[in-house]
Amino acid sequence: MANWKDSRILELFGIELPIIQAPMAGATTPEMVIAASEAGGLGSLPGAMLSIEQMTQAMDQIRAATRNSINVNFFSHVDPEPDAAAQMKWRAALAPYYVELGLNPADPVPSSNRAPFDATYCGLVEKYRPEVVSFHFGLPNAELLGRVRATGAKIIASATTVAEARWLADHGVDAVIAMGYEAGGHRGNFLSDDMGTQVGTIALVPQIVDAVNVPVIAAGGIADPRGVNAAFALGASAVQVGTAYLLTPEAKVSEFHRKALLAGGDDKTALTNLFTGRPARGFMNRLMKEIGPLADIAPAFPTAGGALTPLRAITEKAGRSDFSNMWSGQSAALARVMTTRELTRYLAGL
Repeated sequence: MANWKDSRILELFGIELPIIQAPMAGATTPEMVIAASEAGGLGSLPGAMLSIEQMTQAMDQIRAATRNSINVNFFSHVDPEPDAAAQMKWRAALAPYYVELGLNPADPVPSSNRAPFDATYCGLVEKYRPEVVSFHFGLPNAELLGRVRATGAKIIASATTVAEARWLADHGVDAVIAMGYEAGGHRGNFLSDDMGTQVGTIALVPQIVDAVNVPVIAAGGIADPRGVNAAFALGASAVQVGTAYLLTPEAKVSEFHRKALLAGGDDKTALTNLFTGRPARGFMNRLMKEIGPLADIAPAFPTAGGALTPLRAITEKAGRSDFSNMWSGQSAALARVMTTRELTRYLAGL
């Protein structure tokens, strides 16, 4: 701890290094969480795409392998009311692709598998008592938040603007994740849907540091020790890194996603709402180019993904990414191929 001038996050979370492995739904494995925590950072398990049974299995595996602090992450969105008209418009927009691939556009499609934090997931938190619980898209209701806090867990959440950071601080979070525009995956915005006013990491972090009285965790565009040092210079107490961990052997990513990461450049990603209905940063692909990365035709989060599932099944089997999300931040080109343990230590300058 003596090597870090700002040790608030280290003390708050009980970790050695101010490096948080980002919770990346679909890509983060229990092995990644274990390795990051064992390396001295904070490993983070994403819960949004895992059933209670899958979460239980993952937590059993993690708790059996490490006594170090871990973070469990959840989405705090509210599922939208059914909108048949919006779904029909979306299905109509995708119909030409169905026909091209020999599918019937009228066939039923799966529903979304991104679940919001609820009483059942809260029961899992109460059972396993992770040291940190993080939320995306704001916070759950006061009753659920109180139950999480009663377990002794430190509560953190993402902010993409100063206003969101103030809102989170006013609602009692222990630290704020300042999520810059460069970050990969879903934007954490919850007070505004205007993507034109989202802020870059280098501008966002110091303004949030000045606006709240809790420690700030910088996220977005950080993939090497230079980014970590820059974040600390801006007043951050820790960093959260996602994209760089996608190149570790512990990550669960497709071969075409991995190839895109290895060939990543600063201009290869865009924000898109096509895959889930909510803006998220990922590598450009056919669907994004032909429909446009951000389109009003995409139905509300998280319902857009269901109609893409049959298209993904066929094209992914052929090794193509036409209809598949490949989340990535803008600094993929800075990432290096190494294990999760090596990366966590490397980011800390060790």
